[in-house]
Amino acid sequence: MNAAACAMTRARDALTDLRPKPDDITADALEGLSRDPKTLPSKYFYDAEGSRLFEAITHLPEYYLTRTELALLEQRLPSIAQAIGPGAHVVEYGSGSGRKTELLLEHLHAPVAYTPVEISRTAVVQATARLSEHFPAIEMLPVCADFTRPLDLPESARPAQRTVMFFPGSTLGNFTDEAAQALLDGMRQTMGPGGCALVGIDLDKEPALIEAAYNDAAGITAAFTLNLLARLNREIGSDFDLDAFAHRAVYVRERLRIETFLVSQRAQTVQVGGRRFDFAQGEAMQVEYSHKYTDARFAQLAARAGLKVTHGWNDARDWFGLRLLQPL
Repeated sequence: MNAAACAMTRARDALTDLRPKPDDITADALEGLSRDPKTLPSKYFYDAEGSRLFEAITHLPEYYLTRTELALLEQRLPSIAQAIGPGAHVVEYGSGSGRKTELLLEHLHAPVAYTPVEISRTAVVQATARLSEHFPAIEMLPVCADFTRPLDLPESARPAQRTVMFFPGSTLGNFTDEAAQALLDGMRQTMGPGGCALVGIDLDKEPALIEAAYNDAAGITAAFTLNLLARLNREIGSDFDLDAFAHRAVYVRERLRIETFLVSQRAQTVQVGGRRFDFAQGEAMQVEYSHKYTDARFAQLAARAGLKVTHGWNDARDWFGLRLLQPL
């Protein structure tokens, strides 16, 4: 067995698998579809195909977020590592491909363990296997789970000097303010009084620039959004007609957020979990928010979760920021 295969096997063997079950997905879908207006939870975007499509999105010319954050990390990581300190157990929510994680682990001083928490089993196994090859001295403790729900994290064999929550990519912006506050509060409890969180935030800027990032010319973002319906059809037996819905994303400046919808192209009825839901032609079903932040707004959100911003780093154009948070 070659090194890559061994790493993949180790990642599978160490995996804590707490993936949502079909009954959980059905319950979440039914709850959202029963609202007015209808919604579906964006956390279910990330099956294997959704993870593949999102990785493709990060390379699109319109999608500035990933390349801007990567460049910011590369430039500022010595300062970030100094602020975090040695002997960290890094816990990452929504780890994805692990490109940003690799940069962080390379620059931290003697990190003892890495725990990615990712809802896509394929993504978490592949990313952890690749990282374990590059960082054999760091204990890999992957968890396949919905990080928005309470969970017990695995303990590292070597004691860590502090727990570091790593939440890049402006994923926090996908939550309502209430849910984002609850998530940050959960991070605070997980990290403990001596821990910290490194959070990526997309900053408020020219609306046309933001909207283009969520409406790419190649249609990859539309395919990513529609894949949510394909997943529901496959995993819980719903009968969404993907050709009967269209992707739409708009930046609502007064709410500082992109609002993403799947819009019904005709009057239709969809069956989900033994129930029928009618859609009117032109009816918009909300599937994702992507909040953008000002410094004041983010500091207020953190404070409501019992956290304070102790360090901040922006790219040269002030498009994207990284913030280090510690308990109040």
